[in-house]
Amino acid sequence: MPTVHWFRRDLRLADNPSLLAAVEAARSSDDGTVVPLFVVDPGLWATAGAPRLAYLAASLRALDDSLGGRLVVRTGRAADVVPAVAAEVGADAVHVTAATEPYGRRRDESVGVPLIRTGSPYAVGPGLLRTRTGSPFQVFTPFRRAWLEHGWAPAAPRPSGSPWAHLRSDGLPAAPATDVRLPAAGEAAALRRWHEFVRDGLSSYPTDRDRPDVGGTSHMSIPLKFGELHPRTLLADLPATADVFRSELAWREFHADVLWHHPSAARTSLRAVVPDDSWATGRGELASFAAWAEGRTGYPIVDAGMRQLRALGWIHNRVRMVVASFLVKDLHVRWQRGAEHFMAWLVDGDVAQNQLNWQWVAGTGRDAAPYFRVFNPVTQGRKFDPVGSYVREWVPELRGIEGGAVHEPWRLRTPPAGYPAPVVDHAAERRVALDDFHRGRPGPPR
Repeated sequence: MPTVHWFRRDLRLADNPSLLAAVEAARSSDDGTVVPLFVVDPGLWATAGAPRLAYLAASLRALDDSLGGRLVVRTGRAADVVPAVAAEVGADAVHVTAATEPYGRRRDESVGVPLIRTGSPYAVGPGLLRTRTGSPFQVFTPFRRAWLEHGWAPAAPRPSGSPWAHLRSDGLPAAPATDVRLPAAGEAAALRRWHEFVRDGLSSYPTDRDRPDVGGTSHMSIPLKFGELHPRTLLADLPATADVFRSELAWREFHADVLWHHPSAARTSLRAVVPDDSWATGRGELASFAAWAEGRTGYPIVDAGMRQLRALGWIHNRVRMVVASFLVKDLHVRWQRGAEHFMAWLVDGDVAQNQLNWQWVAGTGRDAAPYFRVFNPVTQGRKFDPVGSYVREWVPELRGIEGGAVHEPWRLRTPPAGYPAPVVDHAAERRVALDDFHRGRPGPPR
């Protein structure tokens, strides 16, 4: 009988231990073939943002090409489809890469057919590392130390030959309409971009990664989200000196570990930092949120980031922190609203990374920035976009302003036409945020 490999967050052939396990199991059987299955769950498809779904559709096309057109796509609830496919080919179990996020874990428990879990989307599976007392890690630095000491398995080889079974497929899903400009999808395209970054960008990453104006990041968040590349592949290519990039991968695994131990963190703050009456409500919240989401706050670095999100389905990491801080601490909107908006637009939208990074900015997560750390959008703009080229790229109303003055257009003798005045006074709202923190607990730094 053939074996079945159910693709989820592992849309690749190389360094895919679960797929390799399915191939090896098939070779020990009389049939010798593997059913490469992907399930289009209408419920999940209806709730994901259009940019992410459009990229997923493109990634599935690339995967199908690498499988010689043999990808078996079936539409329906996984709890119905997976047992049906297993029964159709006579398989008594299905090979998978282990799910680690709350939805995936619940889904797998409901499938009703044995799952052979091999590997995870992470170098070190969430939940594996513990402190000396046996408790989950609460702080990143000791987690990173334990993560490095634990290490990870070597990359799994790419399956040889073409052991893919012939089976009916519902066909590749159609990509939803989106105006977002998507990068090339698929394992091969991701690997090309990674090798280009290692060659041209890795050495300057420690200094350039915070600069949205120079393109100093790897842009690997999207391939990692869909499993077009495994983090082991990236780690294997890093020289010993690449500590900063290695630490960024460790942060990703720390957030996955936190969510493993605290599934409620996807929706609920891990700790309260301000009283409930601190948050904007009613029309005020709606107006503030709309200005933020549309990139019309009057703060150029914030508006550039929010417009970049709508154009690319991606935002530079430093700018993500700035726009998140502005929503939570200048506009006093709960982090969950911002996280939901990001998940609707981000191509790399990943529950663990998105929600826990929002909680980091909001000061509510594990080893998070303290709530009294409030990003100043002008200072951040001048420091990380010193000549204003990032702002001018995404905010055309400000292209006539030269140099760093673009970060404070309200100071110009003639305000730029069509660009709004600041929706709030940052200094005043920072004081409000600190006062709210003070009401929530005594003695915050001032």
